[in-house]
Amino acid sequence: MILAMQELLSKKPDPHTPLPDREYYELSLLDEANGLRTRYCVRQVRAEWSDIDGQFKWEQEEVEYFWILSEAKQRYSERKHALAKRGFIYSDMEF
Repeated sequence: MILAMQELLSKKPDPHTPLPDREYYELSLLDEANGLRTRYCVRQVRAEWSDIDGQFKWEQEEVEYFWILSEAKQRYSERKHALAKRGFIYSDMEF
């Protein structure tokens, strides 16, 4: 797979926020070549700090596949908008 676009979205812009209070969503658009042609993948995964493990725990992965790039971009935009409505408005692409 080749990464076409990736963002890490959070609710809090301050990088000094204590780790247990941090929650993120990674949103990415990937393309993958196969025997037919290129297929596009929109992936969303949630990350939250785990005190037990002492690291971020990635969970709730959601993946959708599209044959048409414009449809994948539209879905990426819809997912980003839905996360923004839940308060995930800060993007690592804006830092």
